[in-house]
Amino acid sequence: MKYLLQLLVLLSVFGISYGFYLRPEDIQKGDLFIGLSLVLLFFMTMPIFIYRRWKGKDVKDYMLSKENILKMREYNDSKEKK
Repeated sequence: MKYLLQLLVLLSVFGISYGFYLRPEDIQKGDLFIGLSLVLLFFMTMPIFIYRRWKGKDVKDYMLSKENILKMREYNDSKEKK
């Protein structure tokens, strides 16, 4: 999965660069490469990256709930007493 993400990012960067290289000569082809590379980057690479980073983690640990607010207050109070 890690190597797939790296490959997709490299392909996107290469496509964007190649699109800007072609743009002065052939605007339509350059814009096509830039657009397809951005679509690849944002609609394929980002969801795979987010899935990979959040796999196995509990979302409730990162949400602001009453229990987590109380934990933060207790932690800050214990830090101030030292």
